[in-house]
Amino acid sequence: MKLSVIRSAFTNVAVRMPHARHGNRVSGLTRRCTPTGAAYSRLVVRAVSASTNSGTNAKLVDNFGKQSQKPTDFDQSLRDVIQSTKEAMVALQRSNPGVQPLLAIIQAGEDDSLLEINKKIAAKVGLNVTQICLANDCSEDEIVEEVLKLNEDPKVHGVYLHLPPTNLTSRLLDTLKPEKDIDGITYLNMGRLMQGDLSKGFTLPIGSAVVDLLQKHDASVVGRTVLLIGAEGPLGVALQCLIERSGMIAFKSHPHVKNLQRQVMEADAVVLAGAGGIDVPLTWIRPGASVIRLEPTLDTDASGMSSKSGLAYLTAAYRIQNVVHSSSRRLQEQQYRQWRLRSLKLQPLTPVPSDIEISRAQTPKPVEQLAEEIGLLPEELEAYGRSKAKVRLSLLDRLQAQPDGKYVLVAGITPTPLGEGKSTVTIGLVQALSAHLKLNSFACLRQPSQGPTFGVKGGAAGGGYAQVIPMEEFNLHLTGDIHAITAANNLVAAAIDARMLHEATQSDKALFSRLVPLVNGVRRFSPIQIARLRRLGINKTDPTSITPQEVSSFVRLDLDPTKITWQRVVDTNDRFLRKITVGQASTEKGQIRETGFDIAVASEIMAILALADSLEDMKARLAHMVVGTSRSGQPVTAEDLGVSGALAVLMKDAIKPTLMQTLEGSPVFVHAGPFANIAHGNSSVLADKLALKLVGRDGFVVTEAGFGADIGMEKFFNIKCRASGLRPSVVVLVATVRALKMHGGGPNVSAGAPLPKEYIDELPIVEKIRTIAQKVYGAQDIELSPEATAKINYYNQQGFASLPICMAKTHLSLSHMPEKKGAPTGFILPIRDVRASIGAGFIYPLVGTMSTMPGLPTRPCFYDIDLDPVTEEITGLF
Repeated sequence: MKLSVIRSAFTNVAVRMPHARHGNRVSGLTRRCTPTGAAYSRLVVRAVSASTNSGTNAKLVDNFGKQSQKPTDFDQSLRDVIQSTKEAMVALQRSNPGVQPLLAIIQAGEDDSLLEINKKIAAKVGLNVTQICLANDCSEDEIVEEVLKLNEDPKVHGVYLHLPPTNLTSRLLDTLKPEKDIDGITYLNMGRLMQGDLSKGFTLPIGSAVVDLLQKHDASVVGRTVLLIGAEGPLGVALQCLIERSGMIAFKSHPHVKNLQRQVMEADAVVLAGAGGIDVPLTWIRPGASVIRLEPTLDTDASGMSSKSGLAYLTAAYRIQNVVHSSSRRLQEQQYRQWRLRSLKLQPLTPVPSDIEISRAQTPKPVEQLAEEIGLLPEELEAYGRSKAKVRLSLLDRLQAQPDGKYVLVAGITPTPLGEGKSTVTIGLVQALSAHLKLNSFACLRQPSQGPTFGVKGGAAGGGYAQVIPMEEFNLHLTGDIHAITAANNLVAAAIDARMLHEATQSDKALFSRLVPLVNGVRRFSPIQIARLRRLGINKTDPTSITPQEVSSFVRLDLDPTKITWQRVVDTNDRFLRKITVGQASTEKGQIRETGFDIAVASEIMAILALADSLEDMKARLAHMVVGTSRSGQPVTAEDLGVSGALAVLMKDAIKPTLMQTLEGSPVFVHAGPFANIAHGNSSVLADKLALKLVGRDGFVVTEAGFGADIGMEKFFNIKCRASGLRPSVVVLVATVRALKMHGGGPNVSAGAPLPKEYIDELPIVEKIRTIAQKVYGAQDIELSPEATAKINYYNQQGFASLPICMAKTHLSLSHMPEKKGAPTGFILPIRDVRASIGAGFIYPLVGTMSTMPGLPTRPCFYDIDLDPVTEEITGLF
């Protein structure tokens, strides 16, 4: 319900009150509501019956918890509410064993009387209560801060503001989430009550309790008249609405009106709701009428029980019932939601404008709106501006029981240098399924590297009227994932060179003193250092207990400078960084070595990001990355360097897929960007898994494999699917006339017959390379360089022979020669080098002259790319 509707509803109430200022006490009724809070924490009910002597005789209803010869209305109502709430609680926990509803009470001061009442009722139901005590003179900011915390705490299902009316300001009521407002005091919940919509909101527990007692007093309440004296603000509104909805007739009055006696004598029931000790003579009350008094304080007797507190307990019971209902609603909201996707209209023009003109002509939906349309919860979204947002992995836990949708792979025949339109087909297919056939569908794409964007190929947002928008944000920076990878990769490189320098210039004792420093007079190993000790076979945790030999083993990685496999990265095509020399400054004390830069998306960390299926899995893979070899021939990992935890910190946000949309408003996940000719060339496993849950059983997730079938699709099946456990339902093969000659195939598979050896998780490294070369590329054989042979022998010794092969090969031909088109045969495939990405889980041979660092052409695209400083409009990008 919109706030304007609520305000309109309040304006139509018969009682007219002044408008309340923001941040001040709210005493009016027209546009803001004052909740009852502590002002109505004591409620006294009197049942009045006929008497032969005086005509009327008032009797106080029995206290809660005390024995009586005859059950009172209080007793019966309280038992009924507690019993129904207990049944709801049992049903809730039967279907959701881990759920434990929690009521949070915020109060000013240390008076625990009301807390005790709520705790006693909660204990009977099996519900937890927590209390937040603020100072009597607490500020509005302090209360708001606590409310904000409770709003975001998923363990809290209801918030009760036990505060003086002066503290219940407009700002505070605006802050409290209506779905946790179990006392029904927020404007939205009050508006829902007034309009009769209680499917999502809550009513004031005191209002429910009073109506309950009125209904218990008589067998039939239809047509009974109830006089509300002094019932102002939201209490009056709630009582009037609830009483009239139950079939009774409610009238409001004031204690100082002239005809009050007549009004009381004509009423079937009287509710005294004022905080100023309102009372009426018993002689005014007609025989058989009931009287309910709401008093502002709680008086306790010698036993510690509240005298005259029966209705306070009944009110608490309805409050606890609201908490259980809130928890149940929360669980229902967390179930799979049907999509309500609103498509954006296209207005195709002839001739077709440029891609960037088409992109700019369409206004994307706010990402929060898109997220709501596809069933994401607000807490699962982390917005990055208006048009893109990260999606939290908690979605997988929420929808773990939800069946996956259909998994569609878009691949292509070996492309020309211009590309054959796989991204365009992927986006167009999703737009056709969702915007036109009204089927839930999701596109999953890789994030483009700035290398091709500013180099030769350009962006990767699709083309024409099948694009991801805004295309500038898609192609430039996005949410910073590649920058995070660059930072993490280069942190490892810095750690390698720094460690070699320190080991070369310090003794074992000095290294140990610095690696395990004294803090407050005590040395302690960090968890990552204890893990290294375990790998060394040293099962000790006390730094003072290890021997000199153990100290030496612990502090010295003894990296061989000639066998360091880790390179630095930058997300730019910079050919002059392919080979560099580091350590030439005098401060590096002669630690000079040759190394080089790769393109950022060629980093093993990018491959890990794309293959990890959880934060824990990514952290483990980062720890297992092999960065080089010791002089004794042992692999050295990122965890040995002590840097794996820091890498996980740098990558903690990058692991979350980015939500965007197509030109027609269909959802897109953009995540990870490994090159297919250098790495495995597919978007992330996590993006696919999240999307498969969101689309539902009958939906479609369309993901793309980079370059041709011999590159991206082969790695999709043999690397990505093995890592994810997912299997595609169908493959869409993109073919163009200019590229039809660039295709190949594999051996046949017959049903019921054993799989050919080419398809079996057991061949040696050399045979796996040879199989791909002969069966996929059409080569006669392979030729290994001495360096490649030595690397393969080393990987066999280290136990890495079972890893799959990820060929690093030109994408312009089935062979290693870009100029050889069609399906060449009989050639010898040269394997120049063989590298291992142990954390990512594959070995990648470098074929021919294949480089892991692209170069800029004579005239790169950046000559045409510029920024208008006045409009901030980008020109020349495409």
